[in-house]
Amino acid sequence: MSDKNDATRASDVAFIKALAELLDTSDLTEIQVKREYGENDWLNVRVARGGAVMMQAPMAMAQAPMAAAPVVGAAAPAPAAVSDPAQAPGAVTSPMVGTVYLQAEPGSKPFVAVGDQVAEGQTLLIVEAMKTMNQIPAPRAGIVKRILVEDGAPVEYGAPLMIIE
Repeated sequence: MSDKNDATRASDVAFIKALAELLDTSDLTEIQVKREYGENDWLNVRVARGGAVMMQAPMAMAQAPMAAAPVVGAAAPAPAAVSDPAQAPGAVTSPMVGTVYLQAEPGSKPFVAVGDQVAEGQTLLIVEAMKTMNQIPAPRAGIVKRILVEDGAPVEYGAPLMIIE
């Protein structure tokens, strides 16, 4: 993978984040934009409030592996028991829009449970985005105080996932 592709992907991620922020700060319910870089080199992004994020790219780019790059947009909010758990000290938030999985595969033991001691970098859960399983690591060592999402629930960018103290 070349540096140009990495720079383009980083630029695309920043672009998608800006679209998501625009959606959050306006009365818009959907934004769709197509970015053209050249022949057979483009990015088509649709961000919708309360829906899914759809991103299309040319086949050559779509088949290239991506290293857990955040994809951002708006989706149904994750269930939470606190008025604003994202502001709670120790909150771990989602770096992308996707579906949360608390274990590696159905029927297996969850990565963590309430009361578990975790080390910095330890996998807490997985967020699936665009058929890519992205492991979400613990940003710091501590004890899992609360898990704020359910297995298989959709999450949006910045949604609180759990609290580690």
